[in-house]
Amino acid sequence: MTDPLALLPLAAAARGGTVDGLESSALVAAGLTLLQRSAPLVRALAGRRAGILLPTSPAFLTALAASEGRGAVLMNPLAAPRELAYQIADAQVGAVFTTAALGDRLPRELPRVLLDDAPRSATIVAGGSTRAIDLGSHFPLALEGDPSTEGRDEEAAIVYTSAMSGRPLGAILTHRNLLANARATVQAAELADHDHFLAALPFSHLFGLVVAGVAPLLAGARVTTMPRFNPLRALGRLEDDVTHFVGVPAMYVAMLAALEGRGEAFRAAALRVCICGGAPLPMDVQDRWFDATGVELRQGYGLTEASPVALFNRTGMPNVRGTLGLPYPGVEVTVRDPASGRECAAGAAGEISVRGPTVFAGYVGAGAGAPTGLEVRDGWLRTGDLGVVRDDGRIEFRGVRKPMFTRNGFNIYPRELELAVAELSGVESAAVRAIPDPAHENGIELRVRGDVSEADVRVWCAERLSAYKQPTVVIVGG
Repeated sequence: MTDPLALLPLAAAARGGTVDGLESSALVAAGLTLLQRSAPLVRALAGRRAGILLPTSPAFLTALAASEGRGAVLMNPLAAPRELAYQIADAQVGAVFTTAALGDRLPRELPRVLLDDAPRSATIVAGGSTRAIDLGSHFPLALEGDPSTEGRDEEAAIVYTSAMSGRPLGAILTHRNLLANARATVQAAELADHDHFLAALPFSHLFGLVVAGVAPLLAGARVTTMPRFNPLRALGRLEDDVTHFVGVPAMYVAMLAALEGRGEAFRAAALRVCICGGAPLPMDVQDRWFDATGVELRQGYGLTEASPVALFNRTGMPNVRGTLGLPYPGVEVTVRDPASGRECAAGAAGEISVRGPTVFAGYVGAGAGAPTGLEVRDGWLRTGDLGVVRDDGRIEFRGVRKPMFTRNGFNIYPRELELAVAELSGVESAAVRAIPDPAHENGIELRVRGDVSEADVRVWCAERLSAYKQPTVVIVGG
């Protein structure tokens, strides 16, 4: 029989970790109980994928377990209804785990499981009927197995990304991919069962799910969730008993501003590790964070197709500010010439390339005529990002080759936004570019030509694009 710890949610439940004070084993057991007690859910998922549209919360682990070991599409709560409908159709989603509030964004006819009261109960809405499922009589799982076993080479999660051509692609991550990355996180960040993570990133983002969620649970640690990031509240938790915080640059900038605004010195009781990724981190933010808190801000690098982390300034080594760090345990990272594919010499700029068990399994529906995303050549994932290898082996970021930029840690693909705006009646052309916005990494400038108003464009974008994709500046005409 296959080792149960080869499945991501079961491995996360095996070490006694907690999420918001709830045992991870009880959360996973609730998901398995949900499957056992809901024939409509099992029928809806037959031959199809599950979807998860949830805030960062304990219910996320219940939903992963109830996905029956198959690929679950991780949907961003900030996504617009049209974006969700596209992902549901493209990935052939049969049912979505969500909440009553978020469920209103889904296609009306799609079966859904409301987890507002998980792990105690769930509500199934399918086929025009509503049924409550009691999950409160289950017992936490007693799991045995090899904690180092490789994950299964079967789908665990689908994350939509890489919309360079205008159409987002569903990257397929296996149990093996995600478990390898989470276990590498345990090693690189030296996690232990006495650690306490504040999880403020969305679990729909692999950086949040793997580094701030699954990895600490694999170590038997505590996770406290913050479904909506608030810089002042986050500072309060960091001054309490939190040992680890994982965020994007915009979060640290916001907390520094909040700290300055309150006029009181930071008083860290337990905080010792701060991790930053998702976007380039200015060195002055690292300097300011250390001066304000006395804790090094350790930068890493990754992308969805690498499950996600590939480089990190490990906690057992000196933090070298301004660098992305060293390769993750078990992962190879090189800098290669984009044309020839040959490895570059130290100091020469090239494309960051990743090889190892964390490289994704491909895109949903990849085949003839499908839009192309990132390539894997000879086992090397070509990331589209540029870097330089220093003499000490650490890699410095040098920009991007692919047509994208970041905002609040999320990827912005200009072509995706341009195509969406071009569908508005009266628009002749649309062009998107990044503009400076240090608080959010970048702002979005949208230039439109045609017989439309700025108000028309903004209403159109609000109805069709995620909150983080909304244009900062709209220029009509010219």
